[in-house]
Amino acid sequence: MTAPAVVAVETSREHLRDACDAVGLTSQAEQAELIRLGENAMWRLPRLGLVARIARDGQRQAAAREVRVASWLAANGIPAVRPAEEIEQALEVGGRAVTWWHDLGPHRPGTVVELAGLLRRMHALPVPEGVGLGRTDPFVRLDDRIGQTDLDPAQRAWLHQHLAQLRSAWAALPETTPEVVVHGDAWAGNVAVTPDGTAFLLDFERTATGPREWDLASTAVACKTSGTVSILDYQRYCRAYGRDVTEWPGYPTLRGARELRLTCFAAQTAVQHPYAHAHAVYRLECLQGLHGPRPWSWSPVP
Repeated sequence: MTAPAVVAVETSREHLRDACDAVGLTSQAEQAELIRLGENAMWRLPRLGLVARIARDGQRQAAAREVRVASWLAANGIPAVRPAEEIEQALEVGGRAVTWWHDLGPHRPGTVVELAGLLRRMHALPVPEGVGLGRTDPFVRLDDRIGQTDLDPAQRAWLHQHLAQLRSAWAALPETTPEVVVHGDAWAGNVAVTPDGTAFLLDFERTATGPREWDLASTAVACKTSGTVSILDYQRYCRAYGRDVTEWPGYPTLRGARELRLTCFAAQTAVQHPYAHAHAVYRLECLQGLHGPRPWSWSPVP
């Protein structure tokens, strides 16, 4: 582990200590196990069967909304990771909101077919009142992300221009079916399957109202752009959900938005992890038309 990574882990553990102190779990922080350290940090408290999710700065309202979404899904019979009811949620500690979740225990990542089944059920629900869902914004924070990358000025300028074009195209999307509750980050990595075969939805940071096609485009892009989902699996995904979003006239715009988000994620990662820089530049050059037609075989960002 590099020195910056060690510092990041220790800083996150300090946030966890403060969060545990705030809810009366002081003795648990030192036994916690790091699950993931990204924009949000995830820590497992094995003695209690809980997971603490530490949000990035200034996201208390979003964190509280995640808890409400998960509770709403569970109340409507859709398996989702379950918030811990006995602990005060979304307390802000050092500027970061912390939410607490029941640990699913041993599980495997979901498949795209399992994802499709959960999305079909989720999209069939009426939009709830009182959950505080906003409308989905596929371009949220991308201006800032582009400006904070280590790409050269010409590359950043191109991305800003491309973003502006996609925003205009999004505003002109053809009418679709009534808007639904969309997960917002609908990929198989946000599905966990326990040994009894139950598939659970995870991660509701981007959940909002919007066109169901926005959720469906994620797996389509994984197949048609990055090549991380096989054609056969994509066909199974479409059959499980009941439609192929690539046949919708607005798909190129959704694809463009998803591709831009994936490119900006790689560029943002490269700021702290220089070995990701080549991945980011390659993705950018693909968008610029320098590497032929899709699919482009985008490797996962290391």
